[in-house]
Order: sequence, then structure tokens, then C-alpha cells
Amino acid sequence: MKDWIGKFAVSKAGHDQGKCYVIADADERFCYLCDGQFHTMQKCKKKSIKHLSLCNAMVPDEMYERLLKKEKVFDHEIKYVIKMQDKRKEEGYVQK
Repeated sequence: MKDWIGKFAVSKAGHDQGKCYVIADADERFCYLCDGQFHTMQKCKKKSIKHLSLCNAMVPDEMYERLLKKEKVFDHEIKYVIKMQDKRKEEGYVQK
């Protein structure tokens, strides 16, 4: 599940259905998600893997390396990459 770190995920179930997140950490059953606004890097959302839909896109390489090494990733960076991902979806560059 460590290969899921840094990927974008969309919630399939719950009150946050359809919301895009970045996977900050993962284990066998759960992913720890952040959106940089309500669920920050210090307070990630724990969500079951079965309630997520993975996207093929990943965060930029530099941010990916910091996520793997458990280094500081700022919330405004997370918000920015999610915003850019949503923009690419609207333009049709990324499959939903």
C-alpha cells in the first residue's frame, strides 16, 4: 500500500462523496487523506480503502519524495495540487 502514497483519491462513499484528496499514508485497510483545508497534514482523514477511487495522477515528484520521507509538506501546497488536479479534470486531461 505504500505505492499509493502521493496519489490522488476520490471519495466514493460518505458525506464527502466526490471530494478529491491526496493520500498521505496508507496501510492494509485504511488510507490517511489530506486536502489541505479541513483535513490538514497534522490531522489526516482516515478512510477505508473500499470507499476510495484512485486516480492515476500523482503529486509532483518533489512533494512525493517529501511524503515518502515523512518530511514537512505544507497545507497550501496540498490545496494547490488538488486545485490543479480538479482543473485538469475539467479540461479533460485526466479521467474522472
